[in-house]
Amino acid sequence: MPATILLVDDDPDLRQLLAIRLRSAGYTPLLAASGAEALGALAANRPAAVITDLRMDGMDGLSLFEHIRAKDPALPVIILTAHGTIPDAVDATQRGVFGFLTKPFEARELLDLLARAAALQPSQTAKPSPKDEAWRADILTASPRMLALLSEAGLVARSEASVLIRGESGTGKEMLARAIHRASPRQDGPFVAINCAAIPETLLESELFGHAKGAFTGASQAQTGLFQQAHGGTLFLDEIGDMPLPLQVKLLRVLQERQVRPLGATQAIDVDVRIVSATHRDLDAAIVQGQFRDDLYYRLNVVSLHLPPLRERREDIAMLARHALQMLAPRLHRRITGFTPDALDLLQQQDWPGNVRQLMNVVEQCCALSTTSRIPASSVTRALRLKPATLLPLAEARDQFERDYLAQLLKMSQGNVAQAARLAQRNRTEFYRLLGKHHLDPSQFKAAAQDMPTQE
Repeated sequence: MPATILLVDDDPDLRQLLAIRLRSAGYTPLLAASGAEALGALAANRPAAVITDLRMDGMDGLSLFEHIRAKDPALPVIILTAHGTIPDAVDATQRGVFGFLTKPFEARELLDLLARAAALQPSQTAKPSPKDEAWRADILTASPRMLALLSEAGLVARSEASVLIRGESGTGKEMLARAIHRASPRQDGPFVAINCAAIPETLLESELFGHAKGAFTGASQAQTGLFQQAHGGTLFLDEIGDMPLPLQVKLLRVLQERQVRPLGATQAIDVDVRIVSATHRDLDAAIVQGQFRDDLYYRLNVVSLHLPPLRERREDIAMLARHALQMLAPRLHRRITGFTPDALDLLQQQDWPGNVRQLMNVVEQCCALSTTSRIPASSVTRALRLKPATLLPLAEARDQFERDYLAQLLKMSQGNVAQAARLAQRNRTEFYRLLGKHHLDPSQFKAAAQDMPTQE
């Protein structure tokens, strides 16, 4: 698939000339006449690189670059200018611009820059190829934000840098950590994960560092800690923000010395481990509150990746729901072909505070209780515990209240119309008319009252 290049220039002639050069070199140009137009294009597509003029009306090239870097730091930006000076180039490269070319420039010079930029980017397809993108094959997405994040993850995976993954609960932080491990030189080593919030403080130290035989009451044999188990691979510390302060000190020492000393042991053991950690907490606030050590934070947060919540990548909801249904239906022995259009619309309208994990749970409930080949919106409404509508038209709301009110009176009077009419302060003729309007049969309420168990 040809790499897409976003070309931004307010000169239409130069824009078309560059587009012709890009097409002849095998790229797919995406054209924008201004910085604002470019940001709109980036909201819908993630190119392999951006080429932008420096001097443009409104938003100039450097301002556009700052907007891009704030949302997608791994997207290469090449700036072109006819007014280039050495200070301009120095300033641009210091800010992180991938390349800076002064007009007139050689076409080969630009194409060489583009080749280097495109080589850094992952495939732009939602379904990665088994050969090149197997490391992230479990992460399904069509979201430009997620594709940008995966581009960053692929770059950092090649290094030994510690990675801190931020994101709300249920966004898939462990899945991203596993993808980073698979893309790293350590892919043949072990991937070991631990949830720091799920293990009591008294046991967490032993789990991480191990213990010698007899180190404490009940330690009948030596235990290898997770650091040793992850030797040569990756150790994933989930919910690192919930680690107790005393253990934070010991973890920092292990990271600094690259050695662990099991509880009760007299000698330290060398460990070669790459740390990937994750948290849903605001660690900057935790540092201010004295709940997290800043020196440990800087050790863990060499590279920070932020997983967006599902409500900020709604284009992925339908894809994830269908994928979950394909996995779950055979397991639950259901023959379900998909969702109805209104059911998918309803899924995409939700904010999903529990993110992908909540979506999977809702799909599983719908699948388990489905009696049809396609899951309708009513099943989604029930699984989400939603009211059928958040705001009813006035006439419909009045009718619903009136029907519920009359039904409540009939329940209280056990179907006795005279008594229910007195409670409503209406005559029997008018009360019967209201019952007929709402198709309420008093005899059904009498039968229901008779079927109720009596208390001894």
